[in-house]
Amino acid sequence: MYKAEKIKRKNAGVGYLINSVQTLFVGMLKVWTIPIVLMLSIASGFTTYYGLKHFITPWIALVITVAIQSIIVICSLEIAGIHWKANRLRYFSVVLSLLIALMASISFSYFKFYDISQHDTVHINRLNQVREDIKLYLGEVLKIKGDVLKQQHVELKQTAEEVSQAYFGTHPSAVEKYKNQVGKGPFWKHYNEIHQEKKQSLELLEQEFLELDKKVQGLQAGLGALDVTNDLEKSYYKVLDDYSEVQIQIGRLSNSIGLGLPEAPLLMTYKQFIEEVKPDVSMWNGFSLFAFICAAMVDFFTVLLSYRLEFTAPGPLTGEEEDLVFECLRQFTEFTINENDELQMVIEKTEIEKARRYSDWSRMFAVGLLLNRGFLRKIDHRTVEFSPNLYPLVAEKMGDKIRQLRAVGARTKWVESNE
Repeated sequence: MYKAEKIKRKNAGVGYLINSVQTLFVGMLKVWTIPIVLMLSIASGFTTYYGLKHFITPWIALVITVAIQSIIVICSLEIAGIHWKANRLRYFSVVLSLLIALMASISFSYFKFYDISQHDTVHINRLNQVREDIKLYLGEVLKIKGDVLKQQHVELKQTAEEVSQAYFGTHPSAVEKYKNQVGKGPFWKHYNEIHQEKKQSLELLEQEFLELDKKVQGLQAGLGALDVTNDLEKSYYKVLDDYSEVQIQIGRLSNSIGLGLPEAPLLMTYKQFIEEVKPDVSMWNGFSLFAFICAAMVDFFTVLLSYRLEFTAPGPLTGEEEDLVFECLRQFTEFTINENDELQMVIEKTEIEKARRYSDWSRMFAVGLLLNRGFLRKIDHRTVEFSPNLYPLVAEKMGDKIRQLRAVGARTKWVESNE
């Protein structure tokens, strides 16, 4: 009956209730954390694989990706379970492995996020490159066009002056019998024919230049439509067709004026124009902080949740385990409050215990159990500290002991009073 009353009182204790609620909540969070960690690992693995497969064989990239993500999760779990003062070599080897895996994951994931974040920028740069190539080419052609027209007008004006001089007999090439004779004689007819031929040639040239201007206007209109078109493929091929027609027209003009016009630049094909960004080391030259932060953020959350998954207690202790732990902890004697305002204790044998060859197997088992469950944290090879969820358990046990002592005292007084 006393035992049943003890269990009932224990279940009604505030400390036990708080600990049960806390451990239940922590357990639910741990269960929910596991699929989140897996999803984050898969997401990070996908971006890492995307970057790796462009440098090595895909199946090798897949194996390396699985290894990288596994190392990140495993090392994060291990770091939460060890203290650097307890085993420095193991701790730093795990940290080094984690850093190498994170560096590889973030570096190759960066390429995927760079592609996502810079996709529009790359498209705009390619479009601007096409426009710039065409602009430079047409600029050179139109400059030559202007020079040719200017030269043709000068020559036409000169032939017109020669016709006028021939009419009035003041042309320097006129022979003596035709000088100062006004009229349309043979000499005038000769220069007038030259003038008419030059005039007709200029009209034909202007007509060809007018055709060129129309084709250039069509090409420029097509370039402008690339920004707003709903059918990019059709619009781009139209630009290529207009560009080809402009080249043909310029080739005709080149034959007409007898001048070698600039060679037309080779524009990228439609496949090249819409091609996805391929990972390349040169991407680091145009470093994208946003892409790097996104790549690092996924791995950061993976490490953080994996660390918290191991760092938190996996669940409550059973009643037998609580009794065992409380009795074994009472056997330690060196307790202090550390800089973290936590109760810490020395788990090594005292000098007297060493001299008496005291067997501390049971209490060390309790320490190992609490460390494994997350109720104790190891500071170094000889010191551990209490975690917050251990205090309610100890307080409940201390309350039970106090109630037992009070009950024994009350019975003793009752017996003495009856005697």
